[in-house]
Amino acid sequence: MDSQTSKIELVKMILNIENDKFIEKIKDFIQKETVDFWDELSLSEQKEIAKGIEELNKGKRVEFKDFLKKIS
Repeated sequence: MDSQTSKIELVKMILNIENDKFIEKIKDFIQKETVDFWDELSLSEQKEIAKGIEELNKGKRVEFKDFLKKIS
């Protein structure tokens, strides 16, 4: 059974559940299992991104063409 078929079967099973508490448990489980890319980043990567956002908010920007010249 492929992934899409499994998902459809799972949805069908969930639609047939009448127990609200069990549905809530399924919902909580799915939300906990969803990975946020931010949590996958190292602390140093998170700090660099935060620093970049802070600089952008202060108006510190570099034109894209200038950036390309700098990295070439």
